[in-house]
Amino acid sequence: MTSQTPPPGQRPPRMRLFSRSSWPEARHLADVLRTETVGGVLLLSGAVIALIWANSPWSDSYTRLGDVVPWPGAPWHLDLDVATWAADGLLAIFFFVVGLELKREFVAGDLRDPRRAALPVAAALGGMLLPALIYVAVVLGAGGEGLRGWAIPTATDIAFALAVLAVVSSHLPQGLRAFLLTLAVVDDLFAITIIAIFYTADFHPLPLLAALAPIGLFAVLVQRGRTWWWALIPLAVTAWALMHASGVHATVAGVLLGFTVPVLARRPAGGDQPATGDAAASAAGAGEGGLAARLEHRWRPVSAGVAVPIFALFAAGVTLRGTDLGALLSDPMVIAIAAALVLGKSIGIFGSTYLLARFTRAELDEDITWADLLGIALLAGVGFTVSLLIGDLAFGADSTADDRVKAAVLLGSAISAGLAATVLSRRNAAYRRVAERERLDADGDGVPDVYQHPDVR
Repeated sequence: MTSQTPPPGQRPPRMRLFSRSSWPEARHLADVLRTETVGGVLLLSGAVIALIWANSPWSDSYTRLGDVVPWPGAPWHLDLDVATWAADGLLAIFFFVVGLELKREFVAGDLRDPRRAALPVAAALGGMLLPALIYVAVVLGAGGEGLRGWAIPTATDIAFALAVLAVVSSHLPQGLRAFLLTLAVVDDLFAITIIAIFYTADFHPLPLLAALAPIGLFAVLVQRGRTWWWALIPLAVTAWALMHASGVHATVAGVLLGFTVPVLARRPAGGDQPATGDAAASAAGAGEGGLAARLEHRWRPVSAGVAVPIFALFAAGVTLRGTDLGALLSDPMVIAIAAALVLGKSIGIFGSTYLLARFTRAELDEDITWADLLGIALLAGVGFTVSLLIGDLAFGADSTADDRVKAAVLLGSAISAGLAATVLSRRNAAYRRVAERERLDADGDGVPDVYQHPDVR
């Protein structure tokens, strides 16, 4: 969302929604989306393998694998089975990357500018509140069983969503891609807050206070630019273990550790300028020269390519053999989750954006239509990783509600993905023309010409 200062005596132009960001920001965005798209394909593969395996003649081996406890009798309540290690352990890497991205967005990305931040924040809030309200309304209407799962449909899975875009070969304009990623980042922030506040069981304050020590030491090292893996990794593991022992979900430790990492490049002693060209870009808004960018570049492939797909492998295995599909699809909890993902997400994001535009008298960027926003809003209904995690926290991995939650999340995500693909693919020709303009570099200076236009940040 941008606006320009008008000449004296002229009325200010209206704000533009979904306009392009700066070139360094666009370059960072392209790198992130490229990694997450590959990760999304792997995530989908893990989910498909889990579904096939759980419904095959070898389904017992799938269940037994998830129930294996690698270290029985471990201290600090760490005698967890493999499926729980995937959810609590590997997802800590995912949330560490989320913490890094959140810090970068607030320090050097779109969220540092309140005017640009207003759009994704409003959309994320609408896209979380309405699904929660729909879920609660449906569940209360059916008797109130399962209210604890109200937060399940509030999360958007950016990797899954990008995999859908890759399948339909959509060349979304840069402004829409930036909006989708920033929306998912803000969405993750709210989801982390919900997990920490509403899904903490058997709270123990002493381990939580003890976790502050390794987090503090980690912060001191990274703030001084020390990247000693032999020190940082043990500190991170210790913080994770203490957080787990406290009763707060252990993945919160990953977010807190990510928040401690500096975004902007260190300045040389006694100097006023950043040490490198990359650092200059970071100060200008890209954050490319800081430690956060380097750690994100290192750990995002691990998160997207290993942690999340393995979690999907153990989390998505809903068994449908012998299940009455009619009864499953008519179950109030399944209806609540699926309706909240498909309708709540799309109407919440689209509606909050429309209201923001109406009350601020903002206009869409010239390359964007409301149909494009509808496609993105439907795509945000793809909830997978965090939705399944919240389902486990709300009802337990071995509860009677577990299979219903998994089936509902998969159903709602599949419907949202199909509707989004249908809407966005109709505009693919227009997206390709915009993408060609965004790649054109006639003067050969390495920066596409559209980012040098005076009306572009």
